[in-house]
Amino acid sequence: MIHKFKFEQSNIVMDIHSGSIHIVDDVAYEILEDAIKLSKEEVITKYQSKFKASEIEEAVAELCYLKEEQMLDTPDTYKDLVPAFMARNPVVKALCLHVAHDCNLACKYCFAGEGEYHGPRGLMSAEVGKAAIDFLIKASGHRKNVEVDFFGGEPLMNFKVVKEVVEYAREQEEKTGKNFRFTLTTNGVLLNNTIIEFLNKNMYNVVLSLDGRPKVNDKMRPTSNGKGSYDIILPKFKKLVDERGHKQYYIRGTFTRHNLDFAQDVLHMADAGFSEVSVEPVVAPPTTDYALKDEDLEPLCKEYENLAKEMLRRHKENGECFNFFHFMVDLSGGPCVHKRLAGCGSGTEYLAATPEGDLYPCHQFVGMPEFKMGDVWTGVTNLDRRNEFEKCNVYSKEECTSCWAKLYCSGGCAANAYHFNQKLDSIYEVGCELEKKRLECAIGLQAEQA
Repeated sequence: MIHKFKFEQSNIVMDIHSGSIHIVDDVAYEILEDAIKLSKEEVITKYQSKFKASEIEEAVAELCYLKEEQMLDTPDTYKDLVPAFMARNPVVKALCLHVAHDCNLACKYCFAGEGEYHGPRGLMSAEVGKAAIDFLIKASGHRKNVEVDFFGGEPLMNFKVVKEVVEYAREQEEKTGKNFRFTLTTNGVLLNNTIIEFLNKNMYNVVLSLDGRPKVNDKMRPTSNGKGSYDIILPKFKKLVDERGHKQYYIRGTFTRHNLDFAQDVLHMADAGFSEVSVEPVVAPPTTDYALKDEDLEPLCKEYENLAKEMLRRHKENGECFNFFHFMVDLSGGPCVHKRLAGCGSGTEYLAATPEGDLYPCHQFVGMPEFKMGDVWTGVTNLDRRNEFEKCNVYSKEECTSCWAKLYCSGGCAANAYHFNQKLDSIYEVGCELEKKRLECAIGLQAEQA
């Protein structure tokens, strides 16, 4: 399978199943498909009115060489790995700890309903948090590195328990040989000097929620009394990042139909001093006024191009630029085979735990009784549901099998697919189209910077 596209001055050819990416001249780009199917003479005859015969002959030779070296038009060997993938015995490698089903903001697009997740507000106890750590230690089997994401609602509303759980996990590291990596996602309202110091010392990654420009952020992320949150949180985020050194963080936003010019929000955050930026498309019921629609795809794809071109301009002008999460693609190695086939591993390798200790496939399924997997004391007991998630991969989804992006997006988000189609083994089409555009921009940026 081959995919080709243009970005700025580069003609880019991707060989999907080998992972090879080539920058070619205009002749090779034009004749590519025919050069690997027809004879040299047939190709020359077909294109002699556009190019010189010598140019065509040279391009055909180069393309045929790439094919012989298995860097072009290579067969799909990934599908042969599916039986082994299906027969694996996956271990849990990451746990999303919902330490707070409560929030001090009233974000309009929040899938958790201001932290409630279709149920009562509540905070996780230290006992449940420690039991979750014990569960992860046991369920991770032989795996040494495990991850815990403190999530909500707003997890800092339960900061005391966050601290206790981290301390408990560190004690267990010495006893079990595990290595815990912690992440915390926060809206920033409760940040203070003490909390900032703790997060910067103990969190492998911190995700800071901000939607960009003040008007954009405050429209969708007001406080519980309806006032804007931008002026409250921005100074706190800057302080945390300034004191964080070289440790990982992301300033993470969500764009909606109200800001289709989201590149301006990305640039606003970059210009505010944040070098690690992620802005995600909202996923919302089509009945809401902020949900993305099919007619938004063209302007949104153009906006990704605008962002990529501005990042390229800044790189050429300054020798460096901020990182945009969705444009960061590792072309030299990339994800392991399992991740290419099935993505994040929700429902198998990744689970979410509620304040009561119930387990769900991920945070987006929390509060849906039919997706309860078990609890942190007895482990995963809903084996039928887990088997459903185990079977999900890019070759079990009809739409994915013929898609050039399948080994980069890994089939997309299972939760989004279910919420829009009531099927785990399906796709969220708007998300697919945006993902493909982001990939082209990401690869195009690397090609132009090479």
